[in-house]
Amino acid sequence: MNGMYSYDTEIIEKEASSVVMNVGPSHPATHGTLRLKMHVQGELVTQCEQEIGYLHTGFEKLGEYRSYNQFVTITDRMNYISPLNNNIGYALAAEELLGIQVPERCQLIRVILAEMSRVADHIFALGAMTMDLGAFSSILWSFVEREKLYDVFESVTGTRLTTSYTRVGGLAFDLPAGFEARSLKILDETEETIKKMRDSFLENPIFLERTRGVGVITEQDVYDYGITGPIARASGVPYDLRKFKPYLGYEKFDFKVPIFTEGDSFARYAIRLDEMMESCKIVRQAIAQLKPGPINYEDQKHVLPDKGSVYHDMESLIHHFKVIMPGGKHGIQPPKKTMYTATEAPNGELGFYLISDGGASPYKVRVRPPSLFNYQIYSKLMTGANLSDLVTILASFNVIAGELDR
Repeated sequence: MNGMYSYDTEIIEKEASSVVMNVGPSHPATHGTLRLKMHVQGELVTQCEQEIGYLHTGFEKLGEYRSYNQFVTITDRMNYISPLNNNIGYALAAEELLGIQVPERCQLIRVILAEMSRVADHIFALGAMTMDLGAFSSILWSFVEREKLYDVFESVTGTRLTTSYTRVGGLAFDLPAGFEARSLKILDETEETIKKMRDSFLENPIFLERTRGVGVITEQDVYDYGITGPIARASGVPYDLRKFKPYLGYEKFDFKVPIFTEGDSFARYAIRLDEMMESCKIVRQAIAQLKPGPINYEDQKHVLPDKGSVYHDMESLIHHFKVIMPGGKHGIQPPKKTMYTATEAPNGELGFYLISDGGASPYKVRVRPPSLFNYQIYSKLMTGANLSDLVTILASFNVIAGELDR
């Protein structure tokens, strides 16, 4: 009895000495609407509960009440840091549902913009991570490079953030004049900034102290939680859909998939530096392969015709209305089919699960956003960690709140 009583007293004392602390949902370090409820004893986190879903956007249900092309605009909002990757991933899913393949020029343009968008996402994520740890210059470096890339995206798509650039079966517009030379120049400048970020932090004793051995994710954790993207590759799992299940002709490009085995916050920083360099390499190869040609699938019964021809050609105008108008026998009408298609987005596997009942809108839309799966392990990592590790671990994840919304 005495032993039992003494054990209970110890538990009671521990509970009494712990403090319940809330971080978010509007804390600047959460980079979105995330809420963390923690039990803290001194500097030690003894328990962590995470809450998501404060945006209440209902992306998937919206997709079931929109035509296949209208849903492109919604994919922008799922990850507003790299919307082009979402546009491209969804377009590929809808095209696979229809059983069509876009022309080579369209594939190359999609690859170029997807990899430039990956660089824009990664470099901003690293700038934000180092800023959260107290380094301010790096966020300015990353902002400058992202602005240059956004200028390119604006010249191509007409807008900076919510690009809505793809169409089912092609693209909204072709590349503007001078795109290739301008992009290559920006890549050279971006690589210099990447080198500067590498030199500034990979041997910085303060940064090493804050990140080495912090928030370690094991290889088994990756499998248990379904983690993908840079976080998985930083833990030694060489999973990259561009290699495992190539799409858009990625098998033709010469690039490596960087791998680290440490699985800590440092590895998650360093691997994104290496991945940006590989993305720059892919963009250069794709630009070198660009040739004049069509950017849309030839069958206008499934694909919106060129806007210029709509204004001057009656047949194109008819096809335009048939594709756009909802209900009845109008709109894109895929066969009755179930399809899951995934691409390698900056944060990991981005998948679209579509069920078609033959109508102009999907019967069912489900999205596999990488952040939703990657973020699940956060509570486990924080339990037993120091309070100061909260920001380090979360920043190394690059969680996008739009990808957590259910």
